[in-house]
Amino acid sequence: MDDWYVDDRCTNCDVARQFAPELIDEADGKSRILRSPDGEAETRRLHAAVFACPTRSIRPTTGRPNQALDPFPMALDDGVLICGHNSRHTAGANSYLLPRPSGAVMMIDTPRWSPQLADRYAALGPVTDVLLTHRDHAAHGRSYADHFGARLWIHEGDIEAAPDADQVIRGLDPVEIGEGVTAHPLPGHTRGSVLYLADDRYCFSGDSFYWSRATRDLEVADSVTWYSIEELAQSLARTADRLRFEWVLPGHGDRRRRPADEMSRRLRALTERTRLLRPRPVDFTAVRW
Repeated sequence: MDDWYVDDRCTNCDVARQFAPELIDEADGKSRILRSPDGEAETRRLHAAVFACPTRSIRPTTGRPNQALDPFPMALDDGVLICGHNSRHTAGANSYLLPRPSGAVMMIDTPRWSPQLADRYAALGPVTDVLLTHRDHAAHGRSYADHFGARLWIHEGDIEAAPDADQVIRGLDPVEIGEGVTAHPLPGHTRGSVLYLADDRYCFSGDSFYWSRATRDLEVADSVTWYSIEELAQSLARTADRLRFEWVLPGHGDRRRRPADEMSRRLRALTERTRLLRPRPVDFTAVRW
């Protein structure tokens, strides 16, 4: 069995630890391998981390990772998939595929760009929309939209990141953008941050909030808020009671499924905690993953 290591390109983005937390943890500002996988299930989880890592930093000491064990796109449940192959140009953000009852598919944020990956994702069904949650994740939006012949969506507050977007979300009111899918403007992390809610089940939260393994709760990354933490608090206060979901599916930070009533309680509590936060210097090392 191969031994594994993390090379010095690691940016400590947390992506690999999300997929295999029992095998990979953090030390000295980067990920590290705790032990080799034991059995098929752990081997598959480690390879998910390998093929999601934006810097391809998780490597066997001999040979190369088994390409046949690339699991992406990987189903999280029967209604949503995670793309993997995270991109350095989006700071390693997660992206997702949302199949719709019509047979069409929506992509939320984007993985690294390649035509081969795009064809793999399109094999699930025609991708009709690429939904950007905010400017930090816009790097490959146009490439994927053009490849799919899809509409590219962004909020007007972040339009500079995708000036050729086909659909521009304006203002602060929720907008229905497809059957069962609503865009909720949520300025705070950036001026044009948007949360996408699907089927009262899936909450694609961008970088507005995430599930923290450290606190075992919903959290905001107040130490990495580019626009205004006070604005984010107002956005959550305005929006929290409108949202009902089971899955939180962020760009950065972990994802989690909980009963909808529990998620509602946790989101209201997060809203109250965020009211108490004040601006602070950007500090990536302070995020509680």
